Amino acid sequence: MADDLATFGPADLRAAVAAGLVTEAQAAGITALAHDRAGKRASLPAEDEPFEFFRGFAEIFIALGLSILLGGIALLLTIIGGVTMLIAIPAILALIAWWMAGYFTLKRRMNLPSMVLVSAYSSGIYVSALTFLGQSAMGLKGVAFAAAAITVAATALWFRRFRLPFSMFVLGLFALLATYALFTRYNPGGDISSVEGWARTFVPRANLTLASLIFGVAAFIGAMSFDLRDPHRIGRHSATAFWLHLLAGAALVNTIAGNLYAGGGSQNVLPTAAALFVFALVALIIDRRSMLTAGVAYIAALIYWAVAGDGQASLRDWATIMIILGIFFTVLGTWWVQLRAALMRMLPDFPGKDRLPPYSETP
Repeated sequence: MADDLATFGPADLRAAVAAGLVTEAQAAGITALAHDRAGKRASLPAEDEPFEFFRGFAEIFIALGLSILLGGIALLLTIIGGVTMLIAIPAILALIAWWMAGYFTLKRRMNLPSMVLVSAYSSGIYVSALTFLGQSAMGLKGVAFAAAAITVAATALWFRRFRLPFSMFVLGLFALLATYALFTRYNPGGDISSVEGWARTFVPRANLTLASLIFGVAAFIGAMSFDLRDPHRIGRHSATAFWLHLLAGAALVNTIAGNLYAGGGSQNVLPTAAALFVFALVALIIDRRSMLTAGVAYIAALIYWAVAGDGQASLRDWATIMIILGIFFTVLGTWWVQLRAALMRMLPDFPGKDRLPPYSETP
């Protein structure tokens, strides 16, 4: 069986799905049959999560050209000016991106150019909506929330039409903006004549961490809904879940580690370490390195407080922090499959366990 997988593997199945030769459900069924016959975790391509920015230099070349072209159109904003143009030109930019996606995403199936196009599309929708709603009497908080919510809905239409996994990441970013807008209050004394002034008109509430928690849980649920439909990680559902896990991981770890700063630092090292340990266990159970990687900055902050305390770290302290952080991720990454298999064997059966990526049933 190993020889068969060496000649025709998951990359070939993904290519067959992309070419429309087989459906994602059929490809998943073929993979499941192959793994059942092999009877071992080693037959899976599970040393890594499927991740693809581009398939060749042609995509980089085209993506660069699209970025320059769309950037030139956007530059008209600064040349022509005026509120009407600020509404119309971003909307036109979004329509152009949608039209181009019909060729580069649906026909050519190019990943990186498609990522450029959905980014331009969503940004155009957001700027257009923000400018249009800014002329109303909704107030800055209402405008910020409504513009982000409109962009979320527009990006959902993009995902429904083009099925691009990365578009869910873009959708999540604007959903995060909408969530944070609900947990801020407007400072009427702010100066909105500049970007800094605009930002200062929104003052975070004490429960802004709650916004991260709400968004993180929602993103995690969304990611798992895609993951459970593609446990062998060969199709579009798994790629979509990857991007949502990045957002969920960042938001949830932000919630967990927020007490390092809100609570005064070093006295919260142990509770935060325990919470991050549980977070790492969850990442192992669902087999998502991407989710844990999103928390690198907070894990580094945790080690900082443990090494340097409430004072400033010296070069020796920073060397220690980097070594500990490097050992942690190197060990976890190197023996991820073995650690996950051992953990899954220890855990009792729970709902959805059989729909998670397979693991070795024997030590």
